Amino acid sequence: MRRVKSEHRPTTAFRLIVTGGGTGGHSYPALTAIRALQKRLSAEGRSLDVLWIGTADGLEARVAPAEGIAFATVATGKIRRSSNPLKMMSAANVKDMARVPLGVAQARKLVADFRPDVVLATGGYVAVPAGLAARMCRRPLVLHEQTVRLGLANRKLASSATRIAVSSESTVPLLPEAVRGAAVVTGNPVRPEVLAGHPDKAVAALGLHGFDRRLPTVYVTGGAQGSQQINDLVRDALPWLLERANVIHQCGPGNVEELRRQAAALPAPVAGRYYLAGFVGPELPDVLALADVVVSRSGAGTLAELTALGKPAVFVPLASSAGNEQAHNARHLEEAGAAVALLGEVTVGRLRDAVGPLLADPACREAMAERARAQGRPDAADRLVDVILSAASG
Repeated sequence: MRRVKSEHRPTTAFRLIVTGGGTGGHSYPALTAIRALQKRLSAEGRSLDVLWIGTADGLEARVAPAEGIAFATVATGKIRRSSNPLKMMSAANVKDMARVPLGVAQARKLVADFRPDVVLATGGYVAVPAGLAARMCRRPLVLHEQTVRLGLANRKLASSATRIAVSSESTVPLLPEAVRGAAVVTGNPVRPEVLAGHPDKAVAALGLHGFDRRLPTVYVTGGAQGSQQINDLVRDALPWLLERANVIHQCGPGNVEELRRQAAALPAPVAGRYYLAGFVGPELPDVLALADVVVSRSGAGTLAELTALGKPAVFVPLASSAGNEQAHNARHLEEAGAAVALLGEVTVGRLRDAVGPLLADPACREAMAERARAQGRPDAADRLVDVILSAASG
């Protein structure tokens, strides 16, 4: 299916190429922007034609077809980073870099044939060939950066961009001086359904009838696959936590059985205040609505959701994230008083010290929630649509 259609059938469709992916951090902002653009155009009696250029093994290869969006792949290569320049010239890197010219040639043909009004690049290695092809074919290129610092792909494409949409004011001074004039602060698009949760629905859907609603609720997540580091911290802090809060713990599908065995030793009075799940799916908006404090990694998508919702958070950044971006993200919010960032070696004692004041003092939670909300941009998708339409009109 080649197009995302509006209900109307006007004579002229807006043509958009989207490129980016590999992970949800790049794919879901793109998908949210597509939906918002389609809604905007439909209200004006126009339709939207979309082609998504990605990789066969990235998340986008599942997301785009599921949404009825035409999908094409190009050759690309992953650059394995290292502080040692000699390691950067590894055989794997050299082999992958040799694939980039082929990918650019493939992307150039796709762009030339599709003739998009705009190319939107949201990051990931696949964005580089398509972004370069946009420049070669003289099509407007809009970059969107989800993190505080530009990712590697967007750094390579910045000089070719018509507009650079960034998620934070603090990103602008970090851009090369020559491209700062192209920067627009939009925020990071958040799926609308995430903002529409209801606490009581979480209680009903997950059967949280043992929760004490007089206590705050902590939502712990290490992402879809879970985090061994966060799981171990919460396991060791659990008796202390359950004296002060209800806990919903998304631990990753592969970790459920071990943690369930350990939780079986909890005293009966507090065991009902602990809900363990391998994965939280459609209930996530309601779980977030119920949560008073979130303990999580600090990926760009997580930050966008939690600030849009105004949720106090304690972040345990993934140390191996590309360019150490999760630490930069967490530090940025901590400096704004909108979260606590646990950097370096994280112990159970440090976790208790971070979470304790938030659980003990509703005023402390509310103050952090207000500062988080001030950092959030729930209208980011509409802002990004403004940038796309502006780039198309010159």
